Amino acid sequence: MTDSPLFPLLSPFDFDPRTRVVFGAGSMSQLGGIARQCGGGRVLLVTDGGLRDAGHEARALTILREAGYEVHVFDDVRPNPTTIDVEQGAEFAAPLKIELIIGLGGGSSMDCAKGINFLLTNGGRMQDYRGIGKATRPMLPLIAIPTTAGTGSEAQSFAVISDAETHMKMACGDRKAAARVAILDPELTMTMPSSVTATTGIDAISHAIESYVSTKRNPVSQLFSRQAWRLLSRAFPAVIKHPESLEARGAMLLGAHLAGSAIENSMLGATHALANPLSAHYGTTHGIAIGMMLSHVVRFNASAVPQLYTDLAIDAELCTHRTDPEAPRRLADYLDQLTQLAGLPTSLSTIIDSEEMLPNLAQEAAVQWTGNFNPRPVDAQSLEELYRCALT
Repeated sequence: MTDSPLFPLLSPFDFDPRTRVVFGAGSMSQLGGIARQCGGGRVLLVTDGGLRDAGHEARALTILREAGYEVHVFDDVRPNPTTIDVEQGAEFAAPLKIELIIGLGGGSSMDCAKGINFLLTNGGRMQDYRGIGKATRPMLPLIAIPTTAGTGSEAQSFAVISDAETHMKMACGDRKAAARVAILDPELTMTMPSSVTATTGIDAISHAIESYVSTKRNPVSQLFSRQAWRLLSRAFPAVIKHPESLEARGAMLLGAHLAGSAIENSMLGATHALANPLSAHYGTTHGIAIGMMLSHVVRFNASAVPQLYTDLAIDAELCTHRTDPEAPRRLADYLDQLTQLAGLPTSLSTIIDSEEMLPNLAQEAAVQWTGNFNPRPVDAQSLEELYRCALT
């Protein structure tokens, strides 16, 4: 393709949507009919104790049983699921002749459901599927129903699972693992505790920002990223101040989904590379780790993608002109403000009491897959400096 001054962004891309999306308040009620379209009669419902206590598990069971399904429940999923969680779920489901899997919950439940799908259909261990396209056999249809506005896992073909031995997160991707249908019902997110609303929301915001500037970005992924940012940058302050607002909840849920769709096509960046070792070593909630690092990565990347960050600053009404040299800084400062508004810590000093671990953390961050797609190249030295910036 020859360059054109009129169409400078039309670079080649391969866009492959795989998931039907059903969005709207009350859309959970359609689960029975949607499941019937996917086929089979024996369902594995993968969820967690919090969703059981909130009543969402019981509602899903009622809808599915009224539709004639034989439903088996695995609700022992823990936050940041490990290979042990996936193996236990697969062992539970193996004798049940499951024909359809439903992941109900946050990213942990949906990722665990995908992981179970890998093992039920292709065997082996979760470690065998690290990377892309390692599943050689067909996989079961999956319906994903997010109850948080954060990971966008329902839009992705990757299961993010922590290795129980190394404690490092593995991205296990295969197009066959993608959800057949995603049901986005903002009513389900009304029961989120305020802390979960905050941490998952910051995570979704980071997805929109990082996917918009990643080296794998393309015109389609950027459409998703930018619309996600427009929704999230306005809805997040609203949902923090007015958690009862169904409209704000809906905007957050759709924004998180669109950001997840962008990730599927463009990957992420250094923020996630930096966050994962913090979760592995200190048990830091993923969204908290993201909130500590995101603004520093934006400042670091500003020299590489100033115009792209300016786009996002204009969308958030932080500036009005594409020539504003301060736009990336305004964006970074705004991200700090959002983190503070949500009551989340902004400094690594809240979890790290010594700088001795920083070189080790940086070495681990340097081998994280997402760092490869950061718009400004990173290595252990630059990542260590970013950690040091976040200590202040």
